[in-house]
Amino acid sequence: MSESTSERIGPTEVAAYLRRHPRFLRDYPDLALSLNLPREEGGTASLASYQLDVLRDKNRELSRRLQELFAVAQENERLTVRTHHFTLGLMRARSAAEALKAAVAALHEDFRSDEVRVLLFAPVPELAPGGWLRVLPRGDAALAPFGEFLAAGEPLCGRLQPDKLALLFGSQADSIQSCALLALEGRGLLAIGSRDGNRFYPGMGTLFLRLMAEAIDAAIGRFEPA
Repeated sequence: MSESTSERIGPTEVAAYLRRHPRFLRDYPDLALSLNLPREEGGTASLASYQLDVLRDKNRELSRRLQELFAVAQENERLTVRTHHFTLGLMRARSAAEALKAAVAALHEDFRSDEVRVLLFAPVPELAPGGWLRVLPRGDAALAPFGEFLAAGEPLCGRLQPDKLALLFGSQADSIQSCALLALEGRGLLAIGSRDGNRFYPGMGTLFLRLMAEAIDAAIGRFEPA
């Protein structure tokens, strides 16, 4: 090899060559045995030892990811069972009032919600406003801050502005640190409030919230006049 050619070969070219020829060290075992690679602690290790360390690190990372996936799967299974029981409770209701009461009770007891509020555009027979229920006509100016949310119809999670919290939670507004809003398709909305600021946050999965909202809509719709 001429001097000019060797000057053009550097670490980058060597690394690129080895990537293109992964069997190179197997064909030259004496070279593989003589290679030493640095450890983080400052010592050196043989190539085989270094590769073993890399494989162990990858194995630990894979184990960590599998544990995370398993935990997510377990939580989804629990939520699926709770949502199923939630829907069954709504199906057993004999009136719209019973359906709403069952929904609020389940959110408190089975889903450990700190506060639950239902805001409807029209009154429900046998269910007087007060406590967790408020009735406001759809055109009421107080509902203006919720206009975009109601138009979208999708669950919304995160921290609410003070005026929205005050409308929904009244005297409990100051204690609510995060909230989930469920649109009830032309009928109003349902708010789940938490004292934990991390319970509901933008970007979290809303599949189960959407399923619950649809179940409530269907339960109430069963008792509306045709």
